[in-house]
Amino acid sequence: MNSRSKYKTKQREILISYFETVPGVHVTAGDVCDYLKAHEAPIGQSTVYRHLESLVDEGIIKKYIIDEKSAACYEYVAPDSHVDAEICFHCKCEKCGKLIHLHCDELNEIQLHLMSDHHFKMDPMRTVFYGLCESCM
Repeated sequence: MNSRSKYKTKQREILISYFETVPGVHVTAGDVCDYLKAHEAPIGQSTVYRHLESLVDEGIIKKYIIDEKSAACYEYVAPDSHVDAEICFHCKCEKCGKLIHLHCDELNEIQLHLMSDHHFKMDPMRTVFYGLCESCM
C-alpha cells in the first residue's frame, strides 16, 4: 500500500462507496461513469480515471489488464484482506467479451507445477483462458 497521504474528497468517497457495493465484481471505468451518471453523482470522467489510478496505488482496488482490445477492469479489495492473498485467473469469452473471475484449486496446482518442474512463475492476475461462455456456447 502506498504511504502517500490522500485527500479525503467527496468524489473519492463516492467511488469507494460504489466499489464496496460490488465486491468480487469486475467493473470498467465506463461502468463506473455510467453508474455515477445514473445516480446523478457529480464526478467527471477524467476525475474518475484519476481516482481509479490513485485507488489502485493505495491498494483499495485491483486493476486487471486482460489484453490490448479490452478496457481495464477494477475490483474492490476489502480492508481486511491482503491484496496478494487470493490467487485468481480469468476466462474471457471470445464472442461476447465477458470476463469471468476464476478461483480454482486445480489451477493453483498448475501454477505450482510450472514453478517446481519448469522453473516458471506464472502471474495468475494476467493469466487468461479464452473460449466461449455458457451463454454463447
